[in-house]
Amino acid sequence: MTEVVAVKDLNKKTMKSKLIFVFCLFFLSLNAQKNIHHRWNQMLNKYVSENGQVNYKAWMFEQDNLDAYIRTLEGFHPKKKDSKNQKLAFWINLHNALTVQLILKKYPIKSINNINGLWEIKCFSSLNKEYTLGDIKNKLLRKMNEPRIHFAINFTSKSGPRLLNQAFQERNLENQLRQITNDFLKDSTKNKISSNQLKLSEIFKRFENDFGTKDQIYNFIQTYTGVSLNVPKINYLVYNWDLNELNSF
Repeated sequence: MTEVVAVKDLNKKTMKSKLIFVFCLFFLSLNAQKNIHHRWNQMLNKYVSENGQVNYKAWMFEQDNLDAYIRTLEGFHPKKKDSKNQKLAFWINLHNALTVQLILKKYPIKSINNINGLWEIKCFSSLNKEYTLGDIKNKLLRKMNEPRIHFAINFTSKSGPRLLNQAFQERNLENQLRQITNDFLKDSTKNKISSNQLKLSEIFKRFENDFGTKDQIYNFIQTYTGVSLNVPKINYLVYNWDLNELNSF
C-alpha cells in the first residue's frame, strides 16, 4: 500500500514538473514574441536619422546582427490566429530589414535598382517556403487591405517614404501608421498639395487600386493633411530612386 501511495506521489510530482515546464515554455514564447523586433529597433535607432536617412557605411560593420535578426524571424512566422496588427508589424519590419540587408550586401551602390534580379531574389525562408521582396509586399501586405503600408515599407529611395527609425510594434501600430502617412503627405519634396492642385508621389499611381477611386484618394489626403480639396487635377512627381543615404551622422 505504501508503495502505491509513493508511486502516486511521484506521478503527481512528475505531472507538476511537466506543467511547470510547459508553462515556462509558453511564457518564454510570449515574451520572445514581444521582443523579436528589439534587435531591429536598436539598429534603426543607431543608423537611421529622424528624417529617414541611413548611415549604410557604418551599418556595414553590423551586418551579422542584421542577419541574426532576420534568422530570428524565421522562427516566428505569423499564425492565422494572430491579430492583423501583429501580422502587419512582422511583415513590414521584415520587408524593411531585408531591403537594408540587400543594400549592405552590394554596398556601395547608387540605387536599389542596380541590384540585378532584385525582384526574383529569394531572401527569406520560413515554414518551408521562400519569399522575395515582391512576395512580401504583393502577396502578403497588400492583401491585408491597409493602403498605409506603402508609407511604411521602404525601398531605400530618396523619393520614397522615410525609413522610420524605430521598429513597428503591434501595440502602437495605428499611431505609427498615422505618423508616417502624415509625414509623407506633408513632405513637399514627395508631394505638393493645395486645394486646387495635387502633385503626388508616383506611389499613388503605381498602387492606385490600393487607394481606391479619385474621391477616395481625395478623402484620404484630406484626412491626413487637413487641406480642403476643391476637386483638383492629379499629377505625379518624378520618382528619384537614388539611395536614401546619409554620408555622415
